[in-house]
Amino acid sequence: MSFEAPDACTLPTAERPLRLAEFDALFTAAVRRVETVSPTHARMRLSGPAGLDVTVRDLAARETQCCSFFTFTVTPQPGGAAEGEALVLDVEVPAAYAEVLASLAGRASAVAAGATP
Repeated sequence: MSFEAPDACTLPTAERPLRLAEFDALFTAAVRRVETVSPTHARMRLSGPAGLDVTVRDLAARETQCCSFFTFTVTPQPGGAAEGEALVLDVEVPAAYAEVLASLAGRASAVAAGATP
């Protein structure tokens, strides 16, 4: 369940394990379902405590700074968990990065299901 950062990623190599750990923490705590909409579009359904929206938007914004091929769209959902939030996170990439998206979606599914990264 490894994840290789593509050459287009500008995040310094030393910081990549820390960013991956942030994603794993989000996947573990909040991802409830991962759907493949198309080879270039994955959708993650998340729920968690108040503040989840801010956490997801912050992580997505920082990831877009170093991997500009990602497009993240965060959509709040009605009827979030009791005293929490429910969100949909759409992740889209150009066709050239479909394998990167598939790897990220696969990791999200596995980690959310309890697999150790």
